Amino acid sequence: MFQMYGVNPPMCTPFQENGELDIASLKALVSFLRDRVDGLFVCGSYGGGVLMTEEERRQVLEVTLAEVGGKIPVIAHVGTADSLSARRLTEHAVKSGAAAVAAVGPYYFKHSRDNVLSYFDTLVKAAGDTPVYVYNNPQFQGYPMDVSLIRDLKDKVGVRGIKDATFDIQMMAKYMRLFKSDTFDVALGTEAMWLSAWALGCRAFMPGIANAFPEICKKMFEESMKGDIEACRETQFEINEMREIMYLAKSTQLAIYAMLELRGIARCYPRAPFVPASEEEKAHIRERLVQLKLL
Repeated sequence: MFQMYGVNPPMCTPFQENGELDIASLKALVSFLRDRVDGLFVCGSYGGGVLMTEEERRQVLEVTLAEVGGKIPVIAHVGTADSLSARRLTEHAVKSGAAAVAAVGPYYFKHSRDNVLSYFDTLVKAAGDTPVYVYNNPQFQGYPMDVSLIRDLKDKVGVRGIKDATFDIQMMAKYMRLFKSDTFDVALGTEAMWLSAWALGCRAFMPGIANAFPEICKKMFEESMKGDIEACRETQFEINEMREIMYLAKSTQLAIYAMLELRGIARCYPRAPFVPASEEEKAHIRERLVQLKLL
């Protein structure tokens, strides 16, 4: 069964200044990343999936898969506020060749346990043999998923993995202890605590910073897999300092767009209502990246 491995950036989606998809920049970003990472996670939080129409999300996935050319697996985030749209996106992702699909819990409303189970049951049935991951992001879905709910999603519904974006190392430890197996995957949804998650047995993470700086994330992963703890710790500290730089913009997602421009990968925009980083913010980000010898 497919399970995620290594560095899998939650890829941002480039837009034009007028808000339309920037397909040229999308192709450039995928081309830049495909030989530097182990997989791609598209249309998630960094990817602005919930800001796009179904057709736009299908287009982003199709372009990404075409540019990847089978070199690395692509995981499609299909989460929506309703089961019908999520089912259609799941069916498209499976047909297009995504290695797996993932979804936040249905959002906006504060859903009951039964609602969440029904939602993921719809996705599992639509996915067939393709693994479905729970993308547990309490901040964005609007409610937590406790361990008993994850257990029921695994045992009763047939979900086959979880992307943990709780930023709670104790919760990650529970997932690894209670659920991780050859038939259920656990992946970390941040770069901020990779070393700790690796020590617990996790073998895949989704670093937002890897959109613009995949090399350092790959370095940290390889150091951990070699058991070079001292080197990995130093790289973890450096990455966490880079994460602090991301907060020089109004959000980490906006900082990534700025970093892509500063590094010369792509000059693109977030989708409104997000406002791009200002020139002053970009100057501060550049200054700090230069100090760290990353530019």
